[in-house]
Amino acid sequence: MNILQNERVKILDERLLSDNWYILKKFTFSYQRKDGQWETQSREAYDRGNGATILLHNPEADTVILTRQFRLPTYVNGNPTGMLIEACAGLLDNDQPDDAIRRETEEETGYRIQSVEKVMEAYMSPGSVTEKLFFYLAEYSADTERRGGGGVDEEEIDVMEIPTAQAMAMIGSGEIRDGKTIMLLQHLRLRQLTTSLN
Repeated sequence: MNILQNERVKILDERLLSDNWYILKKFTFSYQRKDGQWETQSREAYDRGNGATILLHNPEADTVILTRQFRLPTYVNGNPTGMLIEACAGLLDNDQPDDAIRRETEEETGYRIQSVEKVMEAYMSPGSVTEKLFFYLAEYSADTERRGGGGVDEEEIDVMEIPTAQAMAMIGSGEIRDGKTIMLLQHLRLRQLTTSLN
């Protein structure tokens, strides 16, 4: 992780708390406030690397491809089954974002996508997690090549093909509660509305 230089921030100490799964560090730093005064603060930051996410859309049928899998953090925070409906996503693992998302798409959904469109970048939980996500859209059809899917290693991923309108309704009903997925679905819907008005 490269720390860019900001003259109002001075890192005083960087301490490793855990590298059991990814990297958890505690930073002590001086921060210059707007009034010019310097203040010492401590924060923890969890570094799991950057990732990419994609929404596959069939414009002819107006359907989207989503995944469903067990997510322990949601289970311990009130999700009774722990199952979460999401757009396909994964870590970059030292690949370029475009390459990583094509790899993840095939591993999770089975679809082999060549052309992807980057639509945005976003920090998803900037108060404690360093991860930046690269967001993509791609088209698929009934003729798109598909092999396997369902994830790799210990992953057990269900692949779901859902009408776009139903997916949007599932946000309101609470069936879809994943931030990246909501962002991609709303981006797609706004694009559709803009296209229909032009």
